[in-house]
Amino acid sequence: MLTPSPAAIKAAADRIAPHIRRTPVMALPPEVFGHPVHFKLEHLQVTGSFKVRGAFNNLLSREVPPGGVVAASGGNHGAAVAHAATKLGHKSVIFVPKSIAKEEKLRRMRDFGGEVVLHEGTVAECMADYETHATETGAISVHPYDTEWTLAGQGTLAREMEAQIEGLDTVLVAVGGGGLIGGIAAWFGDRVNVVSVETEGTNTLNRSLAEGPDIAVQATGVSAGSLGGPALGKLPYEIATSRIGTALVLTDADVYDAGKRLWEETRMVVEPGGATALAALTSGAYTPEKDERVAVLLCGGNAEPDWFLKG
Repeated sequence: MLTPSPAAIKAAADRIAPHIRRTPVMALPPEVFGHPVHFKLEHLQVTGSFKVRGAFNNLLSREVPPGGVVAASGGNHGAAVAHAATKLGHKSVIFVPKSIAKEEKLRRMRDFGGEVVLHEGTVAECMADYETHATETGAISVHPYDTEWTLAGQGTLAREMEAQIEGLDTVLVAVGGGGLIGGIAAWFGDRVNVVSVETEGTNTLNRSLAEGPDIAVQATGVSAGSLGGPALGKLPYEIATSRIGTALVLTDADVYDAGKRLWEETRMVVEPGGATALAALTSGAYTPEKDERVAVLLCGGNAEPDWFLKG
């Protein structure tokens, strides 16, 4: 059986329910984006992204020592861990690769109570140093995408969507390290077609399916701050190889266009990682069948409000 199990995701949903929002779904008619589509508005989550689901599930499933918690993040995971730690009475340290750091996300992490350590090295080097910090201080490591606690927390989003959207056929999901799509695919199993969407500069899942799990992606481009994992996690890789049949790779121009169109049609702003999933539709990379019920996960809202005008 793949990890996490549906039972683990159900338990995570019950565990984190007092601390998160049940985010809404918006149904749009075909004339807006060329096909009827449901948006799952996870950018309205407590910290602006789905990451808070996995963060709370980690901290509520484990004993947190006096050393607190430590995480490595380009932004959303760090903000989520900082918020969850502060709310539960723990201290948090967040290692952030300087190469992909965005001031908006750094501010969010600090505002939620996290101590931010800007790291001069690569994403992979930053990940290694945060693990060293955990060993030296006794703080528990909250991995952004490669533990059962994280995947089960993110999988609660799929459980929520299935209850909100009757007869769902396909969900388009942006991918970084794979924690989100791994949790979603673990919940849906064979009931829903889960489509991976990445950019050319953040294509961890597409490359992993083609080359195997031992890759090293140097994240670049507009979505790097959200989707900049150096590789797919081991648990997400196991799930992806059996559950993900379609792995799309788009250009940065596609993402900028999706962000602009989302604003023009709905007056909503999401970060580039969130717009990446929508870009699968707006670019024509994914063409639904006539009666296919499609959902797009708008997974993060921590970005400069006019980022899509710069492309």
